[in-house]
Amino acid sequence: MISSKLHIRTATDKDEEIIYNMICHLENKILSRESFNFVFRHNLAQPHICYLIAEFDQEPVGMGSCHVQPLLHHVCMVAEIQEMFVKEEYRSKEIGKALVEALVFFAKSKSALQIEVTSNNVRENAHRFYQKEGFKKSHVKLVRYF
Repeated sequence: MISSKLHIRTATDKDEEIIYNMICHLENKILSRESFNFVFRHNLAQPHICYLIAEFDQEPVGMGSCHVQPLLHHVCMVAEIQEMFVKEEYRSKEIGKALVEALVFFAKSKSALQIEVTSNNVRENAHRFYQKEGFKKSHVKLVRYF
């Protein structure tokens, strides 16, 4: 049974390399290490931001992050999953589900009344996964680059 070998834990500064590699894989590009380190260390120190590591048999196989903030248009605290990644060979083993549950727990601990996620249009498998986990498709995200 996979759940007996699965452990979800809060990331620390010692996980910088692990998370960097997972985010580069998720984004399918090599990110600036200096910029990544700055953002990761900054966010790690914020009480309303959480990074989690999923370990299977003590090997890191996934990660997830959540930011919680008050939003005027919701008039409450709202959580958003910013990044989530599970190594391909560990997908469909309920590791993503365990990460979502842990992120929801964090969000609720910060008084969030809902949790949102944005996923790139090309990630159709991710969309199906999130919908299976109870997320509803309700918005369109538009991005303007500078």
